[in-house]
Formats: sequence, structure tokens, C-alpha cells
Amino acid sequence: MPTPRIRTADGRAALATVAAGGAPRPALATAVRYLLQLLDERAPGNSVEVRVPPFGAVQVVQGPRHTRGTPPNVVEMDAATWIALATGAESWTDAVTDGRVSASGTRADLSALLPLRP
Repeated sequence: MPTPRIRTADGRAALATVAAGGAPRPALATAVRYLLQLLDERAPGNSVEVRVPPFGAVQVVQGPRHTRGTPPNVVEMDAATWIALATGAESWTDAVTDGRVSASGTRADLSALLPLRP
């Protein structure tokens, strides 16, 4: 069953709550999932899996389809890093260099897709 779409107003409200600081877990989860949804809209595909545990994951970027096992192109980070990257508060290079993003595979560089500017 597909994940329900997050309405733009709900996603933006969650992002505003997170930006204000001390966001409750449901707002943080909605903000993360909303930004993953925007990434999926911007770069649809199945060749890179972007994971933000425990809140969500999405397969994006055109290329070879992954069907079983661990995908060859995986990007993983925590929620705060994902929100900072997706909103432009942090650069991809800095987050990767600082070890806050784990990116493996030849297609795992998302720098051309970020920030999303929701």
C-alpha cells in the first residue's frame, strides 16, 4: 500500500515547527517525510535509496532498478541532517565530510538535487 501524500500546508507547518526548535516527534516525522516526498517528485526513479531512520526512506533517481537485497546506491542520515540538507541550511559536501551522511554507490551523490527549497 502506498504511503499517503503529505499535503503542502501540513508539510510546511511541520517544517516551521521544526525550525522553531523543540519540535515534537510527530512534527519531525512529518517534516522528514514531506521532504522525502519532495525529493521523490524532483528526482523520480529507483536507483538510489535515501534513508532517514526511523522516519522514512524513498527510492529516487533514474537508473537501474533495484529489486532485492541491499541497494547498490544508498544514502543514509539522521533527521536533523536531512532537514538541514533539504532546506539549504547545510551543504552536501560539509555533511558528507563531517560523517553525518553515509553515501555509497556511484549514484549516491545528491548534491545536484539539494536543497529542495520547499
